[in-house]
Amino acid sequence: MRKNVRQKMVEGATQVLSRRGLHATAFSEVLALTGTSRGSIYHHFPGGKAELIGAVLEDFSIRLDDQLQALHGQPAEVVVSEALTLWRSRLLRDDCDSGCPVAAVVVAADSTRLQQDCRRAFEQWTGTLAAALKAGGFPAARAGSFAALLMAGMQGAMLLARASGEIAPFDAVAEQLRQQAELLAA
Repeated sequence: MRKNVRQKMVEGATQVLSRRGLHATAFSEVLALTGTSRGSIYHHFPGGKAELIGAVLEDFSIRLDDQLQALHGQPAEVVVSEALTLWRSRLLRDDCDSGCPVAAVVVAADSTRLQQDCRRAFEQWTGTLAAALKAGGFPAARAGSFAALLMAGMQGAMLLARASGEIAPFDAVAEQLRQQAELLAA
């Protein structure tokens, strides 16, 4: 039961963080969203907000990396397209009103630990994408740099989509990334 409540709080905090950012993420909103008691905070996250945010980063990073690892063995063009689809579906699910919780933390982190957690997440995702691209036939010498471009492109495209409240900016960037991947993989 404890793990269920804790996980429910982590998932709720992920939603709030993705929409509101680090500084505007409040326990009260997480509690309201998850229907958990105030005592749950102190029981599951005795280190306070920093501990909750750390749990969000770890959970989200692992879940996304698992999804990216599932792309291993696909042709490079499919890896690119499916990675973009992961982020696009997240944007659409939330009406272009949320983004990457890791990006939300990295731009406002006031602790070295949180910054390191964000760095590790982005490095892991980029490495996973690079390995999947290479396995999918992408030139080995370019897989890492294209994975970094793909990650930066997706993150920037999400910001543009959130700012406009529409999916069109994301789709425009995604199309360019797909075309570039096709050229490089050929």
